[in-house]
Amino acid sequence: MRELAGIVALFAGLWLAAAEAGFRSPESLVRNVYAYYGQGAPELSKGLPRDGATARQFFDPSLRKAWFAPRTEPYDFLVQSPSWKLGPVTIAVVRRQYDKTYVAANFDNRGRRVTLNFILVNGPEGWLITDVESPHDSLRMFLEQFRN
Repeated sequence: MRELAGIVALFAGLWLAAAEAGFRSPESLVRNVYAYYGQGAPELSKGLPRDGATARQFFDPSLRKAWFAPRTEPYDFLVQSPSWKLGPVTIAVVRRQYDKTYVAANFDNRGRRVTLNFILVNGPEGWLITDVESPHDSLRMFLEQFRN
């Protein structure tokens, strides 16, 4: 009986750890990124936070440290501007290729059309961002370029 309780506790702990990171679908991950760029509650309209908890929830291990490392960047890569007033965000799975899924996010930011391609991986933690591509750059290159 004690062994069964230990196994149940182990699985409960693993479930809670998995619930802290990742998302159930590629679309929900991207939708949750842009929830931080709304016009609602102040805590949800400052952009995607640059802390460890957010990095674990949204990014794969290879991108986490770069996300919350100190840096001076001229704009927020995820909206392609230092400020934002986003129109409706459309999200569509563009391609599934081996272990990666490519999701396009399209929106207007202050009247300027923005298209970004999220490259997502699905692992034990759920769906996570491994990179984001703009027509001119990628999130990985951007974070590397502006790190302190």
